[in-house]
Amino acid sequence: MGKKIPTSVSFNLPDGKEVTIETGKLATQAHGSVVVRIEDTMILATIVSAYEPRENAAFFPLSVDYQEKYAAVGRIPGNFFRRETRLNDYEILISRLVDRAIRPLFPDGYMHDTQVILTLHSSDQRNLPDAYAALAASAAIVVSDINWNGPISEVRVAKINGEYVVNPEKEALESAELEIIVAATMDNVMMVEGEANECQEADLIEAIKVGHEAIKVQCKAQLELAQLVGEAATVKRVLPEAPSSDEAFALVKEVTTDKIIAVAHGAMDKVTRKDALKAIKSELKEAAAEKGDEWMAEHGSFISAYFDKHKKATLREVVMSEKVRLDGRATDQVRPIWTEVDYLPAAHGSAIFNRGETQALASLTLGTKLDKKMEDTALAQTYEKFMLHYNFPALSVGEIKPMRGPGRREVGHANLASRSLKKVLPDENPYTIRIVSDILESNGSSSMATVCAGSLALMDAGIAIKAPVSGIAMGMISDGTRNIILSDILGDEDALGDMDFKVTGTDKGITACQMDIKVDGLPYETLTAALDQAKAGRLHILGEMAKTLTKANEDLKPHAPRMVEIIIDKSFIGAVIGPGGKVIQEMQASTGTVINIEEVDDKGVVSIASTDAVGLQSAKEQIEKITFVPSVGDEYDATVDSI
Repeated sequence: MGKKIPTSVSFNLPDGKEVTIETGKLATQAHGSVVVRIEDTMILATIVSAYEPRENAAFFPLSVDYQEKYAAVGRIPGNFFRRETRLNDYEILISRLVDRAIRPLFPDGYMHDTQVILTLHSSDQRNLPDAYAALAASAAIVVSDINWNGPISEVRVAKINGEYVVNPEKEALESAELEIIVAATMDNVMMVEGEANECQEADLIEAIKVGHEAIKVQCKAQLELAQLVGEAATVKRVLPEAPSSDEAFALVKEVTTDKIIAVAHGAMDKVTRKDALKAIKSELKEAAAEKGDEWMAEHGSFISAYFDKHKKATLREVVMSEKVRLDGRATDQVRPIWTEVDYLPAAHGSAIFNRGETQALASLTLGTKLDKKMEDTALAQTYEKFMLHYNFPALSVGEIKPMRGPGRREVGHANLASRSLKKVLPDENPYTIRIVSDILESNGSSSMATVCAGSLALMDAGIAIKAPVSGIAMGMISDGTRNIILSDILGDEDALGDMDFKVTGTDKGITACQMDIKVDGLPYETLTAALDQAKAGRLHILGEMAKTLTKANEDLKPHAPRMVEIIIDKSFIGAVIGPGGKVIQEMQASTGTVINIEEVDDKGVVSIASTDAVGLQSAKEQIEKITFVPSVGDEYDATVDSI
């Protein structure tokens, strides 16, 4: 490849901050590498892609890994090994954001093993690096010889004090009422993900527009960098022309078209539809085999791929031309819903949310401050008191797979549901809350079922949330002139569509969204129409949930831990704890309570938790006795012991 010469370009963010992209200095044996720098935050991005495709690959083998080095902020990792280990959930979420933005722009049929590695090597802890990760990844691909239909970039847009701000600093973001990450090319928005304090659809659209304008500047800078690099970046690899067979495709259309159309009109359930399409494919293979061994040797390898391609095209055309959905619903119709709460007698809260052939069972557990989750990342060590975990076992789709723990998809779905529900948690909440959503049946939109089940479980547990939350998954099938928007999509419709987005919220507004757009040139008018249709669906689902529960139960479950807080002078903290913790340990043992003491704002905050009301009261009285202070003017009956 020859020696690479260090080259750089710069551009300014809307607030005037300078961002620099440099290549040719670090990691020059990678096929593409850049360093993106914003003030003292630096991200190294590299890409390597195999020159030969992987044999028998069913999908594009791309991996994206984002990792933050603890040295970037002058910290030593807090784990046992004192080194960076597997990616934490935060790093996985950033990896997913980048993957979803760059993956659709690789050539169709590109099956070359490809790896993008993004590493945070320096951080000023003001400029959040996740907003620059996709910019770095895109620039690394642009300066390589890899075929790709970029560049792209991602930016964070936040609404702060009524103003839309691009890539705000960490401190400013804390007061944001809306926060989204937008990914786009020069011409098209590709992805949106974020959260809001019950914002309106118009606010989300405006934030997307602001983000896209900033992205256009960043894409121009990448194209300028490629020109400065020269042939190494502007001359791309020559990909061999994919083999084809007109005879095989003609046979596929002849044998299967009418049968696929019949399935499209069949209004079948998931299993019946799957079996019907499988039978059509078997008949196709039999018809191909009748052509003889010589024909099969020349054309047989194309049959399966052509069938999948023709099946998708045929089903899409039926939806667009006739507005007929695979299960017979109208385009804006939500599948039948039933819900139930208090299903698990031993849990502190539980709910089932069933929509069509998708079912989520949510269980909720209340804990004390001792149960908070410590999140030790490079940029911060924090404690989280609200946790939501999402499980997607293979049984939910009738398959067999080993249980290996949560994958990236589970982490992503849990994050979306968690962001949706955190927005309605009460401001004063002494409990640590954990929700577990087990998907027991799936045919599309299990993450939205998790939001609905989680909202019901919170109310069942007696947590006074501000308002119930529901979620809906939307889709769209488009050929450039016809745009059919679909509410509450099936799993098969997700695979067929050109856009899928999930919107969650209350009856007042949106709390979270996740959107992937696969069609070029989507007008904002169409996006607005899709969001309006999503709002109608979201409100319908809230109405169905209200048939079971409309607000939080007045009290916790009898077996749930009760908690009281006592504010004491900080000078008494030592007396309550006792020498070596003797006093507090004896108090917990005798009363059957869990007692936690923290110093907050020069005061001692004592939290007492127990499922036994008598023990709770006893512990409270003992602490009040230890911290008792007479007040001037009070009268007491007592015996004077000494003067």
